[in-house]
Amino acid sequence: MEGALQVPIIDLSSIDLSDSLKKACIENGYFYLINHEVEGDLIRRVFDGSRGFFDLSIGEKMKVLRKNHRGYTPFYDEKLDLVDNPKGDPKESIYFGAPEDISPYGNLNQWPTEEILPCWRSTMEEYYRVILNLGKRVLSLIALALNVNEDFFEKVGAFNPPGALLRPMHYPDEINYCDQYMHGCGAHTDYGMITILITDGVPGLQVCRDILQKPQIWEDVPQLNGGFIVNVGDMMERWTNCLFKSIYHRVTKPEQERYSVAMFFDPSPDCVVECLKSCCSESPPPRFPPVRVADYLKEHYIWLPVNMCNKNITEEEMRTG
Repeated sequence: MEGALQVPIIDLSSIDLSDSLKKACIENGYFYLINHEVEGDLIRRVFDGSRGFFDLSIGEKMKVLRKNHRGYTPFYDEKLDLVDNPKGDPKESIYFGAPEDISPYGNLNQWPTEEILPCWRSTMEEYYRVILNLGKRVLSLIALALNVNEDFFEKVGAFNPPGALLRPMHYPDEINYCDQYMHGCGAHTDYGMITILITDGVPGLQVCRDILQKPQIWEDVPQLNGGFIVNVGDMMERWTNCLFKSIYHRVTKPEQERYSVAMFFDPSPDCVVECLKSCCSESPPPRFPPVRVADYLKEHYIWLPVNMCNKNITEEEMRTG
């Protein structure tokens, strides 16, 4: 069963957002973000560069094949839902981390040469910094909605160093969807605090607010012109003792070529996530013990890159997408 989800709209130009933001995270786990002050020209340049990259030959793209979870992810390499997509997801993507060399793993980003794709590196680095700041702003508002100091996530080390990953994605329309259950992206939740997504407007994103319900009800989340789509991730659900919901989502078979760009706000690997006292009491008590983010990722990864099968992998090579 499918229908249109009534997604709450969070207007960053409003004075008091605590109640509306908290309600959106509790009831939906998703919301639109408007009046965010991200320039439309920057978004346009990001999508133009993404189209340019994915239009490159497979040989050129494989030159920046993913290493330590930075770089190109080919078609079918990611397996988020082996029931619906047993062969893997029919999409391709490329991952970037922070532009600055501040990661414990060094600056591992991989870029096509400037001759092949002029200005895309500078555009993506600019976009990363802009969206990182936007995400920090949203998370400070979420902190206030949870009755903790607005700099709570900064103080617990969620951004030291920044663990956010930026991921342009491409869903072609010429893929042969021979399996009636195949989707562009299999059903999953995101592991981090929040995800900030923008698409080119082509439909496809769906959410299921109760994955255990039979039959499952999947609701469409269309792109709001000029807005971002924000969803709650597993770490935020854990911090809030399940008050905020990390919702299953997927991308259906695209009716036409589709592009999107997601920023996954994972906490720093050494950050410890512990149920907030403001979300706990005798009923309900804390549902989760404290956990270091890197340890959580090691235990909960749900897919392995094809070229890493039967090998030991690091925390940087694991992700839901």
